[in-house]
Amino acid sequence: MKDMNLEELKAEFEKALQDDCLGDDCSIDQANEDESAGVPLFVDLLNDKLLAPAISGVYLSRVDIKRVAEAIDESIPIKERAKMMKSLFRHTAKKEYLQKAFAEFNKHINARVLIYEQLGEEFASSKYIFDENIAKAKKIQRMFDQIVEDFEEIEATDEPMLI
Repeated sequence: MKDMNLEELKAEFEKALQDDCLGDDCSIDQANEDESAGVPLFVDLLNDKLLAPAISGVYLSRVDIKRVAEAIDESIPIKERAKMMKSLFRHTAKKEYLQKAFAEFNKHINARVLIYEQLGEEFASSKYIFDENIAKAKKIQRMFDQIVEDFEEIEATDEPMLI
């Protein structure tokens, strides 16, 4: 085996990455674009805000997202939470669909809020922490209303290229 110094090893590794992994047919950016194809822009906002407990005040598990999907007659596989959200909203074309989905998310969030209220009563010295999480959850629920209000429905046309 030939002795290599660190710089030669780095150069060889970078060359291998350029030749094998970052070519046209396996580009990381291209894979991310394919995954995001057909997904409305608000889904990224939901992933950033709803799925982060520090921002939303609640934790929604993969099972919670799966239950939301089942409640609105959708079938999505259990994967990473962000991918599940993209699958759930991939073909969103109507406000009614959004309203149903967000109503189900609100049910899950309200269940967490109820737990926080009960814990705040039982542990009065920690109530301020639960109150902060409740305020964050209410803010996320208002965001749902804003997304529905701003959503533009996609109407079916005779000419699909006109969209």
